[in-house]
Amino acid sequence: MEEIIVSKDELIELFESERIVDTGKGWYMDNGFIDLIALHEIEPKFLQDIANAKLYKILKKNKPFKFNK
Repeated sequence: MEEIIVSKDELIELFESERIVDTGKGWYMDNGFIDLIALHEIEPKFLQDIANAKLYKILKKNKPFKFNK
């Protein structure tokens, strides 16, 4: 997985099923950290709530994360 686009409902399901986990240091999915990008259909200057997009892009981060032991 390099990049996928999901709906808001699909994103919520990914969190509820713990396929995406918030580690406190980032979001973790499929053995790697990811970035979540909200895809809005309106101009950014009119945005009121960035968490209220209809679609979200999930990108795999390039850098591996090292856990402290």
